[in-house]
This record gives sequence, structure tokens and C-alpha cells, in this order.
Amino acid sequence: MIAAMRNLLTFAALFVLLACSTGAEQAVGGAEQAAGGPGAAAQGPQDAAARIGDRTVTVKELDDRWRQNDPAQLAQATQALYDGRRAALEDLIATMLIEEAAKAKSVTPAQYAEAEITRRLAPVTDTDIAVFYGENRAQMQGRPLEQMVELIRKYLVDQRRLAARGAMIAELRQAGPAVRVLIDAPRQDVAVAADDPAIGPANAPVTLIEFSDFQCPFCQRVEPTLKQIQAKYGDRVRIVWKDFPLVQIHPQAFDAAQAGNCAREQGKFWEYKDRLFTNQSALQTDALKQYAPAAGLDAQKFNACLDSGKFAPKVQAALEAGGRLGIASTPTTFINGRALAGAQPLEAFVAIIDEELERATRR
Repeated sequence: MIAAMRNLLTFAALFVLLACSTGAEQAVGGAEQAAGGPGAAAQGPQDAAARIGDRTVTVKELDDRWRQNDPAQLAQATQALYDGRRAALEDLIATMLIEEAAKAKSVTPAQYAEAEITRRLAPVTDTDIAVFYGENRAQMQGRPLEQMVELIRKYLVDQRRLAARGAMIAELRQAGPAVRVLIDAPRQDVAVAADDPAIGPANAPVTLIEFSDFQCPFCQRVEPTLKQIQAKYGDRVRIVWKDFPLVQIHPQAFDAAQAGNCAREQGKFWEYKDRLFTNQSALQTDALKQYAPAAGLDAQKFNACLDSGKFAPKVQAALEAGGRLGIASTPTTFINGRALAGAQPLEAFVAIIDEELERATRR
């Protein structure tokens, strides 16, 4: 997981766990150190990194060597550094907008922000708490509702305050001066094979490539979000599926990925995928075969395909390709090459997609 709950008092941290992970992620600070720190990362590719006698070694040469020796580490470090800088930029923009709005009302920024957040807050009711408890019962470690009430209440209040602050900033950005982000996100060249399952036109201005795991609950959680994206953007977005079964923690995921390919062979991948996510707790071989007829598949051909293991090399190749891209958790989605890790909310996807659509219009 991205984070772990050390004790009951850190209960809220449990609900920012957005991805199934092997635990191989690097901290931002460690990534910056590996990349030479913020100052070093600001150097251009042709800047000198060292001089050995008459020989000048450029930053590009270092990155090329790093990419050759450990492409996954380079990808993780580059992404972590961008994420940290982008978060700092968003915080600076928000601070400036709040200061200007507070000045217009002759109050302090803190007073303005608190008043605006408070007026947007909806109270947390006992029903809200009960519903949350029911939806997340598996994470409660057997504790009864009465024991969790105050912790859940605090978590929901905190989440609503964050949402209210986000809404306030969004309104200020819409009404305030134009903001154009000039730092570009790191982009990965993610190869798409002709037989990778895909929805949407190949020439769509935005392509989402999702590396996913049928046994990962967070991959299941992001499915409704991807369907909302399809409905919102239509032919402007193409969605591509890539297998990335985390076999260390999901022992049935590799066979499920093979089964998905057997369904794809019959042109029924998306129908079969929905069956697997609906029955995520039962992905044994016999169960995988049982779901085939309900998805409209020829059961005899499907069973023969799965028993043969013919798609094991394809699944393994996808795993290796994802590893070279620095993927350590699922779901990980590349939006025009920009990595977005975890079962992020719709707003996180929309923010990047909208940036990419705007970028496409400037070309």
C-alpha cells in the first residue's frame, strides 16, 4: 500500500490508500536526492555535469546512462520531483488568490478562507457515519461502529473541509486572472500493441493507458471513474488496458489476466472484465471458466485457451514493460504519457485530461 496505518489514531490515513502496491515506491525526498536535488534537476540536458580532463559530461549523458542502468528508478525519481513541484505551485497559486480575495474584503487571508470554507461545509450526520462504516467495514479490523464513530466523524469532516477548500480555490481561479502552468509533466513513451484492448478512436487527442490487476480492489474502485470519463469526453479520449498482475500479493491475478486475453481473442474483453471485477473474490481457474458463458463467450474455446497458457508470455511482457516504466502499484494510468497512480477521484483525471486537450489546441 502507499501508506500504512500505524495505530488507531492514524485511522484517516487508511482512506487515502488508493493503490495496490508491492511496496517499492520511493519517497519524494529520496527521489530528489537521487536526482541530485532541485537545483540539479533545473539544469538543461546539455548543461555540463562534470569535466574530466578535456571531456565534458552533460546532464543528458547522465540521464541516458541512468535510463540504461535503471529506467524504473529514473522514472520514479523524475515523477516524484515533478509531483512535489506541481504541488508547491498549486499551493502558491492558491495562496496568492486567497490573499487577493481577502484584500478585497478587508480581512486577513485566514479569516477569508475560514469563512468561505465554513459556508460550503455540509454537517456530518449519524447517517453519513453509518453509511461510511458499512462501505468500509473490511478496514475496521472488527471494531464495532460505536468505537469508530468519532474517528469516522473527524475523517469525514476533514475530507469535507478539503473539498470545500478545493471548491473555493476553483471559483477563485475561474474569476481571477488567467493561470497557465508552464512546467510540463514528465511523459513516458508507453507502447500500445495492436491487440491491446481499447475503447475510443486511435486518433483521439488524449489516450489513457491503464495498467491494472483483476484482483486489486483499487483497480475495481477506479472502474466507475473510467466509465464517467468515457461518458464525459466521448471520442476525445481513448482508453487502453494493460495487464499488470501483482503476483506477490495477488496470486490469482496472473491467471485472471490470461483469462482476460482469452476473452479478448473472442472480442469480449470488456464484457468479461466486468464479470471479473464483479466477482473479484473468486478468481480461481474454475471460476474464471464459469464466467465465460455469461459474458457471451464460446466456453469450449475459452477453456482450451486458458488451459493452454498461450497468453502467459503476453502478460509477462506487459509486467516487464510496466516495470521499466517505474510502475510499483495498481492502478497506474498514463494520460498522454503522464503517470497518475492510484484510484484517484474523477477530478484528478479531469484536471489532466483538460490540460492535455488544451495543449492539443495549441499545437
